[in-house]
Amino acid sequence: MLLLAACTSSPKQSDTDKQNDAAGQNGQGGNGRVEQAAAPDTSGMVWIPEGSFMMGTNNPEFPDASPVHPVTVNGFWMDAHEVTNAQYAEFVEATGYVTVAERALDPADFPGVAPEMLVPGSAVFSPPDHRVSLDNPLQWWRYVPGASWKQPFGPQQSGELDPGAPVVQVCYEDALAYAKWAGKRLPTEAEWEYAALGGNPGHTYYWGDELKPGGEWAANIFQGNFPEGNTSEDGFTGVAPVKSFPPNPYGLYDMEGNVWEWCNDFYRPDYYRNSPSDNPKGPADSYDPAEPNAVKRVQRGGSFLCSDQYCIRYKPRSRGKGEVSSASNNLGFRCVADAPPPPEPKS
Repeated sequence: MLLLAACTSSPKQSDTDKQNDAAGQNGQGGNGRVEQAAAPDTSGMVWIPEGSFMMGTNNPEFPDASPVHPVTVNGFWMDAHEVTNAQYAEFVEATGYVTVAERALDPADFPGVAPEMLVPGSAVFSPPDHRVSLDNPLQWWRYVPGASWKQPFGPQQSGELDPGAPVVQVCYEDALAYAKWAGKRLPTEAEWEYAALGGNPGHTYYWGDELKPGGEWAANIFQGNFPEGNTSEDGFTGVAPVKSFPPNPYGLYDMEGNVWEWCNDFYRPDYYRNSPSDNPKGPADSYDPAEPNAVKRVQRGGSFLCSDQYCIRYKPRSRGKGEVSSASNNLGFRCVADAPPPPEPKS
């Protein structure tokens, strides 16, 4: 838990409003105060028109994404790309917000762990220098003291933070706090999938049926033997700056690969069996049989560590999940907004 959690473990709750409060919806964040924006700025956002689609898949590789079921969503605005380091820095400067990975750890949350080990930090992908079996992620993840959105690899990293790259090392409440400040919100899982499909359902990949259309990589994913043999054939070893790859038909970038993105829905593997068809908001509570006491939210889109060899959940309609107080250097987010649609073009 200490290795992969950004800071603290969270108690299981069943009431959505209480969880939102605990996750920062009340405006508190570290030493900062997050005020709700009067209205969202929709520049840099894309209008996603209302519509209906078949959500989920019967692909046996993704058992928690079945059964396929009809869903209708209202129109909404969505960030054209992930929230960047520059955008998050503006939020922190305006509010004084302190992310979860930067806050002191409570020894009560980590019984039996030596006090000198309880220092702020987060999970960093650290590939081994030799081939390993893929049954133990601790062989390529480690907890790095001092790792945060400001220093995704920890204090020892060299070079300046790329302002145009997606912000990473953000927990659920860190993303939620930013969204509130911007007058926006995190997308529902249904909104995210509908937007990612771009009106073109049924393909092997979000962009089509070829992994490399025209011989070019269409997303920032892992090439080579995972985890130690990254060939970086797509031009990036880790996170890529936003808009490095072509957008989908709606004009959205990086809906596959690059960084995982937080959704607002609690995670349950059985939710699709009971999901309402009209603007589903996710279940009332969280449950993951693998970690029954953890509170998890849905994550979508995969990251630069996904490939057909390992972590194939960059593919369409698949689902990810994350404990709400955990972060890593391949996890970010984008926002959506409820605002009037753009004016109809004049004839």
